Amino acid sequence: MYRKNRGLKEKYKGGLVFPGGHVEADESLLDSVIREMKEETGLTIYNPQPCGFKDWILEDGTRYIVLLYKTDQFEGELKSSEEGRVFWLDRSEIGSANLIWNMKELMQIFETDSFSEFFFKIENGRYEGKLLG
Repeated sequence: MYRKNRGLKEKYKGGLVFPGGHVEADESLLDSVIREMKEETGLTIYNPQPCGFKDWILEDGTRYIVLLYKTDQFEGELKSSEEGRVFWLDRSEIGSANLIWNMKELMQIFETDSFSEFFFKIENGRYEGKLLG
């Protein structure tokens, strides 16, 4: 499932991303994944499993970490939200889809056991990323 991006930096605009969000002050990581999926897709998911990380360091040294979860257990009707339009994308269409720049690396984390982290940092004035196992 993908979400068409809205309101992000120009290089991400219109690119497809996975649904996601933030953790509220009073909720667990697991509860935040379930809540965000419901808010952004209309689906209730079950048994989401952590499968990796995406992390990066900004120019000022601030570090961001995104926890990646996956599940194949869900119910409900897929519906878009104010976050963007959500839809299923056939795997055969992924190669020609307008994905944000790091989605192919994230797909490798979700689909294989070879990698657990996508780490990127600024090198030579631009972000450089690599998959780590």
